[in-house]
Amino acid sequence: MRTTSVGVFKVATRGPGDVSGLMRLIGSGAIDPAAILAILGKTEGNGGVNDFTREYAVAALCSALAPKLDLMPHEVEQRIAFVMSGGTEGVLSPHITVFTRQQVAKPPAGITGKRLSIGMAQTRDFLPEELGRSAQITETARAVKAAIADAGIVDPTDVHFVQIKCPLLTSERVEAAAARGNKTATISAYSSMAYSRGASALGVAVALGEIASDIGDDVVLRRYDLFSKVASTSSGIELMHNVVIVLGNSEGSASEFEIGHAVMSDAIDAAAVTEALRGVGLGGVGLGAQAKPGRELVNILAKAEASPDGTVRGFRHTMLEDTDISSTRHARAAVGGLIAGLAGTSAVYVSGGAEHQGPAGGGPVAAIVRLS
Repeated sequence: MRTTSVGVFKVATRGPGDVSGLMRLIGSGAIDPAAILAILGKTEGNGGVNDFTREYAVAALCSALAPKLDLMPHEVEQRIAFVMSGGTEGVLSPHITVFTRQQVAKPPAGITGKRLSIGMAQTRDFLPEELGRSAQITETARAVKAAIADAGIVDPTDVHFVQIKCPLLTSERVEAAAARGNKTATISAYSSMAYSRGASALGVAVALGEIASDIGDDVVLRRYDLFSKVASTSSGIELMHNVVIVLGNSEGSASEFEIGHAVMSDAIDAAAVTEALRGVGLGGVGLGAQAKPGRELVNILAKAEASPDGTVRGFRHTMLEDTDISSTRHARAAVGGLIAGLAGTSAVYVSGGAEHQGPAGGGPVAAIVRLS
């Protein structure tokens, strides 16, 4: 029996503090604020440690939603999962994607097969010395399993995208660990983003049975042959726990939407993007003219990174050697342009830093469609 209905709304933003589009949808009745479960956003910061556009966007959304939910702004963040990914290099366009979930007594006519379902969970707060290590892997795996159950997904193969917001280290956090006699995985705040992303992704892989559960600290950022095909992790300074959002398809969903995914083997893997689009019934190139009747692209979610071996299909790239622009910014621009050209829209969610998220240099790409 179908018991839940998931909605997906993509809203363009004029800046990280722009909530006007979301407020219009709420005002028109298109979105019930009480039904909002998660908001994913792309903000035009640098995507680094000091990218405060992420925190600004969350603060603006919480302040706007608080009176609608009869809550204080800080309480909104405890109720809704916010994942802001900084960096809209190249043609990437700033936007937010709002996910709602409601209980339904009776599904709309014509809803058949597995439809989009969403689940959410959180880990406990981590100590600085646990980031990038087995404790983060283990706790993330537990939270992913809880989010899968929350989504009502029974078959792990129906999980198509697991979005995680994870912490990073600051000098203050490193010093706090040292005061307790403990060493952190790294003393670099920027490097800690990769360690945290990587450990979180390995937690997804453990939860879904993609890799064995008995892995230790030594595999993070070293064993790139260990990865998840559906993990997407993003580091931020604004939290010390992991927020987990699972997206998949379920028989228990009465949603108008469906999700599918593929895995890019490298940053120019157009075939994988096409496969993801075709998996949800869409054409491959310039999407708009090739969409099947009754199917509309809502958004594409993807990971991007500069291949750690310094090459793409045998040719040297310089993304890792550029001291002016970080490699994650290069990767977002490259993969964002590729996907935008194939999908026919630049408002796509491409997150940089894909450690253990797909094969080295590649990453998962998922497409969400609306079925009328």
